[in-house]
Amino acid sequence: MPQWVKFALEMGPLLVFFVANSRFGIVTGTAVFMVATAVALAASWLLARKIPVLPLVSGVFVLVFGGLTVWLQDDLFIKLKPTIVNTLFGLILLGGLATGRNFLKMALDTAFQVTEEGWRILAVRWGLFFLALAVINEVVWRSVATDVWVNFKVFGIMPLTVVFSLTQIPVLLKHQIQPEENGQEESIGDGRA
Repeated sequence: MPQWVKFALEMGPLLVFFVANSRFGIVTGTAVFMVATAVALAASWLLARKIPVLPLVSGVFVLVFGGLTVWLQDDLFIKLKPTIVNTLFGLILLGGLATGRNFLKMALDTAFQVTEEGWRILAVRWGLFFLALAVINEVVWRSVATDVWVNFKVFGIMPLTVVFSLTQIPVLLKHQIQPEENGQEESIGDGRA
């Protein structure tokens, strides 16, 4: 599946949430967000015959916390969702490293060929980044109006994530593995084989 389609499937529900919230309020916006998320997950399955782990986990949380928001008519639940999801991702990545498992490598190993040290660095950085996003979400939703929080969720978190991703390119390049002509692998940039 092309990258732009993946991006559209991830951003589409957020943009729908933004528009629905601005026209009908947070509870209706959340209900529409839930439907758009389910449609995006179904489209991902139809197009690729698989659903990536992060969008799937996030989608389940949207449906659970969105369902609570709609059912109880309380926006607290949808506001807590980014905090809980990002905390979960951060703890899984850092906890995995503490127990000898690199879940980032498991999720992305087919996309990037990186040394073990590179995977460790990336997992630590992403784990800390997810925890920072959780803290930022808590600060924002507790200190601003709901519409401002929705704007931050849609137009703040994604750009922060893109910028953070771009800052990780030097690690990917430094620890990239290239196959040698004789079939062995060599790490580029760190002088080790």
